[in-house]
Amino acid sequence: MADGDLPVRGSLVLPERELHWRFSRASGPGGQGVNTTDSRVELSFDLARSPSVPEPLRERALGRLAARLVDGVITVVASEQRSQLRNRESARERLAEILRKAVAADPPQRRPTRPTAGAKRRRLDAKTRRGAVKRLRGRPEE
Repeated sequence: MADGDLPVRGSLVLPERELHWRFSRASGPGGQGVNTTDSRVELSFDLARSPSVPEPLRERALGRLAARLVDGVITVVASEQRSQLRNRESARERLAEILRKAVAADPPQRRPTRPTAGAKRRRLDAKTRRGAVKRLRGRPEE
């Protein structure tokens, strides 16, 4: 793994050459350097055509991130910090977290269960007792 590579999970590492950066001026406060510093960061990664993502993980991620992708490319924007360096770190962390969630295995399927006979009996007994309490609240019968 090289210096600029982005570790996503165990064996999945995005090489620096597949990450595309764009910088622009961020809105908001910034002091004297606000009009000259390109501190806003856009980090793009071509998920659909990346050779570093194994095919099964790519298909899972493409399906889960379909709403966020534009032509198979996912883009993360960071402009919260005044420093470009901190925004770059924030964008890298955010992209890694998004991809980590997208390639995660599905949770195990829930197997439906049935209530036991004792649980059914206790439930019906409780309903009967509650009905009796409510019946006693009514007007006395003559």
